[in-house]
Amino acid sequence: MTAAELQTFSKARILVVGDVMLDHFVWGNVRRISPEAPVPVVEVVRETLFPGGAANVARNLSPFTKHSFIMGRVGKDTEAQRLCSLLNDEGVSTDTLLINDSLPTICKTRIAARQQQIVRVDREVLKALDEDELAEVEKLVRAKIADLDAIIIEDYGKGFVTQPLVELLVRLATESKKLLVVDPSPRNPLDWRGVSLVKPNRLEAFAAAGIEDRHTPGDPVQDPQLLEVGKRLLAKWQVPHVLITLGEQGMMIFSASAPGFPHHIPTRAREVYDVSGAGDTAIALLTLALASNLSLIDAAEVANHASGIVVGKLGTATLTPAELAGAF
Repeated sequence: MTAAELQTFSKARILVVGDVMLDHFVWGNVRRISPEAPVPVVEVVRETLFPGGAANVARNLSPFTKHSFIMGRVGKDTEAQRLCSLLNDEGVSTDTLLINDSLPTICKTRIAARQQQIVRVDREVLKALDEDELAEVEKLVRAKIADLDAIIIEDYGKGFVTQPLVELLVRLATESKKLLVVDPSPRNPLDWRGVSLVKPNRLEAFAAAGIEDRHTPGDPVQDPQLLEVGKRLLAKWQVPHVLITLGEQGMMIFSASAPGFPHHIPTRAREVYDVSGAGDTAIALLTLALASNLSLIDAAEVANHASGIVVGKLGTATLTPAELAGAF
């Protein structure tokens, strides 16, 4: 990762489309068990708010480029105002967010003590994108796509990413010759035909391929199950590339036609404190590097180093260009 390559990142213009949410962290201490029920009493020390879901992907882009845009659905509520304020403060444009009066902004509250999560409270109403919202998406994307280098679809299975939305984005990206990269959700199996690359994690990849994961130890390149999963997903989704993140084993890239694949990249993580948002970091930096004309293998190395940094931080974390350069 050279300084010149980092500089090219600042020119990339990327739209993130998907399920946006607000991550609320409550940090405290536990000294006793409640007399009312066998549960710990958390004495709150501090609270923090971060963009979550697809919004966290856009947030991961913002230290590297001031041309990141977020599209998703929020409610007409305080949580939406807080989310937009957080994103705007970090240079992410929220002009393409859809506001739905009848739905709340998705909010996940994590209560933690001694650096360990005790419970998570989710506020959400799952509702598929309707035809009027899809028409609004098309209007907004058509107005912006000429000025974009790439689009990321970030699916958390909360209703915004539907098959009609995918088909619309594939059509627009193909017409404009734009990069279209996907981070899928196992709860929302869709046809990804026409996208540039799909990036599932190991759990998602095995589920999508219909194969039980036996977690074969050793070199992933010698894992017959994993190799079969990659082969099946390339055929099932009919996409040029599939990148599977493997946690402590790094990443594996599968390609439909290019020589030298599959290609394994070992993990770069030194210490793992919190995996929250690691996938968001990976898809953000992978797409940023591809949009800046790095090769697929080099872009995956960038994403791998970036993920290795954020898992060493607590909470929904991001990284800086200096940290990424230092990791190389």
